[in-house]
Amino acid sequence: MAENKRINIILRCSVCKRENYITEKNKRVHPERFSTKKYCPHCNKMTLHEEKK
Repeated sequence: MAENKRINIILRCSVCKRENYITEKNKRVHPERFSTKKYCPHCNKMTLHEEKK
């Protein structure tokens, strides 16, 4: 059986520090922290979202 290498991660807004999104990544291929610009409904604008520890 193949072992699933994908893990769920929570994305946190870098401005207001609220957790807004859940996604998944392959930790074996991309061991570094994930970050992307996404819409934050609390800040009401596009902000940088980073992977929670």
